[in-house]
Amino acid sequence: MPKLKTKSAVKKRFSLSSSGKLKVTQAGKRHFMRRRTKKQLRNLRGTTTLIGQDAKNIIKYLMPYGVQ
Repeated sequence: MPKLKTKSAVKKRFSLSSSGKLKVTQAGKRHFMRRRTKKQLRNLRGTTTLIGQDAKNIIKYLMPYGVQ
């Protein structure tokens, strides 16, 4: 049976932490920045973790070799 490929779009958008959680960059920071407050922009910096069923589905179906 051939190896399963990881989806390229998922590779670019998500990364796995050492504990197995999915790290995701915050959404909503591409355009229309002028109308947002400084506090909103500050809170959009950095990464967040994805938890729950969404994270499990991404790891299971789109990152087959993400967690062994």
